[in-house]
Amino acid sequence: MALLRTLCIIFLLAGHSLAQGSKSKPQKLVDATRTKIGVTLVYDPSYQAIKYPMGDVAPDRGVCSDVVIRAFRKGLGMDLQELVHLDMQNNFSKYPDNWGLKKTDRNIDHRRVPNLKTYFTRKGWKVPVTKNKDDYKPGDLVICRVAGRLPHIMIVSDKKSPKGVPLVIHNIGRGTREEDTLFTYPIYGHFRIR
Repeated sequence: MALLRTLCIIFLLAGHSLAQGSKSKPQKLVDATRTKIGVTLVYDPSYQAIKYPMGDVAPDRGVCSDVVIRAFRKGLGMDLQELVHLDMQNNFSKYPDNWGLKKTDRNIDHRRVPNLKTYFTRKGWKVPVTKNKDDYKPGDLVICRVAGRLPHIMIVSDKKSPKGVPLVIHNIGRGTREEDTLFTYPIYGHFRIR
């Protein structure tokens, strides 16, 4: 009886592992992003010295980009802190000079939406920006401008509004939430992991 119970447990665990492994990258990203709802509660844009690589601000706080960074780590095993830093070191002139920096800063570079936009573009992930809800797929990264000037990044959910518009998961000032705000602000960046 104990052997049968052990075999059943092994079979169930193996099945769960296979189901997890069979998920697409976009779905893994959505699932990982959703785990930040109720965890990241505070919008905190303050500059902080963090470890490198795999550095992070406290999990209960951060900005829109921190939600994306955490989702990439948890869902895809990709550390945007290190990836952006290394790409910026080798291609500094290709990145925005909005902050007047003369060299990279691995504490903050990956947390800046314009830098993420540049990195995703350089990776070849750019797809057209449209106003067609069907063009936005789960796991897509969308960059918009809030109040006409503030860059904001969000991840497209696998859930939709009653009108069929994909929801987004993001932190726009009230902690991580899943909301019907895809077309609330002008979109100027749309990316899909290849």
